[in-house]
Amino acid sequence: QVQLVESGGGLMQPGGSLRLSCVASGSIFSINVMGWYRQAPGGQRDLVARIISGVSTNYADSVKGRFTISRDNAKNTVYLQMNSLKPEDTAVYYCNVQGITDWPRRSFDAWGQGTLVTVSS
Repeated sequence: QVQLVESGGGLMQPGGSLRLSCVASGSIFSINVMGWYRQAPGGQRDLVARIISGVSTNYADSVKGRFTISRDNAKNTVYLQMNSLKPEDTAVYYCNVQGITDWPRRSFDAWGQGTLVTVSS
């Protein structure tokens, strides 16, 4: 079993910054992908950013230049630094981690419970 715990959401004014964190724990042998998705009210869950094999990164066009994803391998933690926040960034943000469990060795695809980010004046 792999568990994800997210933190860092909240209310922020437009132009402000927030940092989300997601810690993965449990029977983890290796992690291949760590990422963040978001779902606005009435919308679908979309990719915000992900980091693959700790090296390659992908960002949604809407957040490029404003958001930065990073990973701490020793802590099995992924961060999302969100700067220059806009009202349209308001959503529930979900952490996603994909990898291999320790025993038995098999792939996993885990999701966090979500953390609400509200950008409003």
